[in-house]
Amino acid sequence: MTRTPNKTTAKAGHESRSASACRVALIGFGTVGTAVAKILCESGDGSLRLTHICNRNVERKKQSWVPSDVVWTDDPQVVLSSDVQIVIELIGGLHPAEEIVRRALEAGKSVVTANKQLIARHGPDLLQLAASHRCQLEFGASVAGGVPVLPALRTGLCGDRLTGIAGILNGTCNYILSRIENARIPFSEALEEAQARGYAEADASEDLDGGDARAKLAILALAGLHTRVVPEAIRARTIRPVDAVDFDYAADLGCTIRQISRADLRESTLFADVGPCLVPSGSPFGRVQRNLNLVLTSGQYGGDMAFLGAGAGGDPTAVAVVSDLKFVAERLPDAGKQGAKQDAAPKVSSPAISTDFETPWYLRFFVRDRPGIVAKLAEILAAHHLNIDSLLQKPGFDKAALPFVITLEPCRDSVLQPALEKMATLDFSIRPCLCLPILRES
Repeated sequence: MTRTPNKTTAKAGHESRSASACRVALIGFGTVGTAVAKILCESGDGSLRLTHICNRNVERKKQSWVPSDVVWTDDPQVVLSSDVQIVIELIGGLHPAEEIVRRALEAGKSVVTANKQLIARHGPDLLQLAASHRCQLEFGASVAGGVPVLPALRTGLCGDRLTGIAGILNGTCNYILSRIENARIPFSEALEEAQARGYAEADASEDLDGGDARAKLAILALAGLHTRVVPEAIRARTIRPVDAVDFDYAADLGCTIRQISRADLRESTLFADVGPCLVPSGSPFGRVQRNLNLVLTSGQYGGDMAFLGAGAGGDPTAVAVVSDLKFVAERLPDAGKQGAKQDAAPKVSSPAISTDFETPWYLRFFVRDRPGIVAKLAEILAAHHLNIDSLLQKPGFDKAALPFVITLEPCRDSVLQPALEKMATLDFSIRPCLCLPILRES
């Protein structure tokens, strides 16, 4: 639970700080921004001094627990023209966030941000801009906010050569899928629960259809694999067609279903994809419940590493922001200088992007039952040189809407797609075939 600091204590702690403390400005005073300000005001950390808070309609945002000498403003230029050394950007989105961050870096001010869309699209350019102006850009809170995976990629794993990253990066999707799994409720009911609990927005399209997760995957690929990829180049598959019956069939295969974001770097090609997948029930991914996040990295020398925790929420994300803030402040030469000890921007490659993974596949059909359906599907699969691994059909379903499953032996996505297009034309199908990769533990 977030604590509101005592006004007298906060003011006394603020006044006791050294005049040479690092000067910090906060742009964006929403849920995360408020939590960041509370941490800074009540921590008693004499090395950091909050000097400015910038937000729209700022008069309605003012709080009595903020020290009286903090400047409140609705004009970012007031911050950018001040003597602050670190700007925390928490307004989100691309505009005006990109302009503010660029102007801050050009002015020699370091920046801490939790803005995943900004970093996913402009991260390499902004890192180069920061290096050229001898300042820093940190964005550890932009992916899996409460899980320190990006700082780990930057420091703890920088001695390894990472070859792959996979994760459950969207807590909304994970909550919905794990609720369908555990309660066997319809997708629509699970979504309503997520919205009622504040895990999903009224319009949850960015979460459900993979946009949020692929932006985060692009950032992980930049930080861990040193590759430049715009989010739109990564295929995103929606979780909306996943039905309770899919969890019944997945369980028969020793699996469950999760939204998985994965990126594998193989020579000059980055294989990347976001969407629902079958994963073994006993695997790390299969055991993650509710709105938690999990990131797994694969290294050439260090092997596999796992990072698990709360991926969203004001307090966990604020902790990540303040951790980045302290990292940046410690690298400033001293509080009287603007220039930071900024490393050169990492070399970033621009590989070809492919979704052509080779995996086993789960194909779920809903059909109007009649003789010859399996034979027709098998004919199409054979014509495309695809091998059936198993056929699953549970009894007790209405023959007018009969679900059954075919699993395929490993094949490439590019070989499977033409077969799916042919199957979509068959008159006995009453829903599009749900096609999910089956990710087996290596």
